[in-house]
Amino acid sequence: MSEEQLSDSRLRSVLKGLTWRCVATLTTILIAWLIFGDVRRALQVGGIEFFTKFFVYYLHERAWARVPLGTVRKMASKRGE
Repeated sequence: MSEEQLSDSRLRSVLKGLTWRCVATLTTILIAWLIFGDVRRALQVGGIEFFTKFFVYYLHERAWARVPLGTVRKMASKRGE
């Protein structure tokens, strides 16, 4: 029997980062609009926030992909043995 460890691919990390950033950035734009009362300023804040935090999230996600703490290992079994 061999051990198999599941981990996220780089593409999955990028896709998770993009979907989360969309939700979080829309929230930031809404908050900025409520504070400033100006849609243009709110969109500027949201744009800066999106790219900065996406980059930081990707680095964070890839760092955690290297940490075995909390991962579950499944034993692969061969039929007939």
